[in-house]
Amino acid sequence: MVFPLGISLYYQERSAVIGFLLSMGILGLTGLFLSNIPSSSPRLKAREAILIVTIGWVVVSFFAALPFVLSGSAFLVDAFFEAVSGLTTTGASVLRDVEGLPKGVLFWRSLLHWLGGMGILVLTLAILPILGVVGFQVFKAESPGPSPDKFTPRIAATSKILYTIYGVLTAAILLGVRAAGVPWFESFVLAFGTVSTGGFGLYSDSLARWSANSPLIVLLAAAMFLAGVNFSLYYDLAKGRWRQALGNAELRWYVAIMALSVLTVALNLYGPVYGSIGEALKQAWFQVGSVMTTTGYSTVDFDLWPSFSKGILFTLMFVGASAGSTSGSVKVVRLLVAAKVVKRELSRVLHPRAAKPVVIGGRVMPPEVVQGVVGFLLLYAAVFALGFLVISLEGLDLLSSMGAVAATLGNVGVGLGAVGPRGSFASFSSPGKLFLSFLMLLGRLELFTMLAALSPRFWRE
Repeated sequence: MVFPLGISLYYQERSAVIGFLLSMGILGLTGLFLSNIPSSSPRLKAREAILIVTIGWVVVSFFAALPFVLSGSAFLVDAFFEAVSGLTTTGASVLRDVEGLPKGVLFWRSLLHWLGGMGILVLTLAILPILGVVGFQVFKAESPGPSPDKFTPRIAATSKILYTIYGVLTAAILLGVRAAGVPWFESFVLAFGTVSTGGFGLYSDSLARWSANSPLIVLLAAAMFLAGVNFSLYYDLAKGRWRQALGNAELRWYVAIMALSVLTVALNLYGPVYGSIGEALKQAWFQVGSVMTTTGYSTVDFDLWPSFSKGILFTLMFVGASAGSTSGSVKVVRLLVAAKVVKRELSRVLHPRAAKPVVIGGRVMPPEVVQGVVGFLLLYAAVFALGFLVISLEGLDLLSSMGAVAATLGNVGVGLGAVGPRGSFASFSSPGKLFLSFLMLLGRLELFTMLAALSPRFWRE
């Protein structure tokens, strides 16, 4: 909180300065108390890792909400929603007047994206190597994707590699945005929101005021695409393993799905919405990239686009980008595995006795991974359906209710209807906001981790 405090001091924002100082004091006293509690065991087991990740995200979200409350920027429920949305890189907001917030609070709001992008607990492992020996359970419980891998034998070294890649991408996007004519403060906010695929902006209309800045829009579209790539592929590129990186099956499908979606949406927009094919391609690339990578930025109100284009964007909310990236939702590799399973089952109709394993990128997927993917997809569909039924009690129309659940569970941040590019989540009741906060955390921890901690069996055994 030192950085947003400094910004608040620079802009002489008295309420924000008081809010950050009080928050830092509360955090310091809490940390001092916890640091004096002796550890019962030097080793970390899988059950403890799950509990640490689950409780850790809830508690950290609560403390991250303190500056909003103590500076007078938001009430507790709204502040908690905003903090959860920031840390889970969702980008959904309940604040009606974003422009009226103090600069320091705006910076803190976006900094939460950057911190949450690779996971606060993984960052802790990188800073505190003493946890590296027993920390892989935390990394595995928190990492997005079906089978997280370590680059090195020690988790602390792995975390440092991830954050080096993360830092380089952040710096590159920051300098690119600044070169496109955006002031430094706004450049930091956009860089944090883009590299983390978060989506918090400085204005209630997201990036609409910059829609005419073609270099900036193209740059951010490219940056969102890069942020949606599996970070391990950047490590392969740095090690000179170009063929291995560029031949990655998930990367090829990620590119193919995005390219096909951009082309299809652009053709649908050309004529009815945009008279120039270049403008149609630019806006289609930006919005498709924003939704598929679950960033949630918007340059235009795509809620006014033709139904076919909106249908593609809504479908992409359930696709996501690559595993091992900062994006949310299902992830391309899971859909690829599911498609292979369907193909195998169709083949068994003709050849019942044929033994055909699921092969991705030349590697045979272990049965437990395949079962995990199928289980995840079924659970995701069930949670979405149940979440939709709960949110429908808010009295919104069908499209808005579905959009709200898809936007929060998939950590997309922007939906359709009342929660579209020009809407917000401010109209939801306090219980509704807390439920959507739960969905954001559930989606960020990829369902199983949090649901396992909530199950009675977890506490009995």
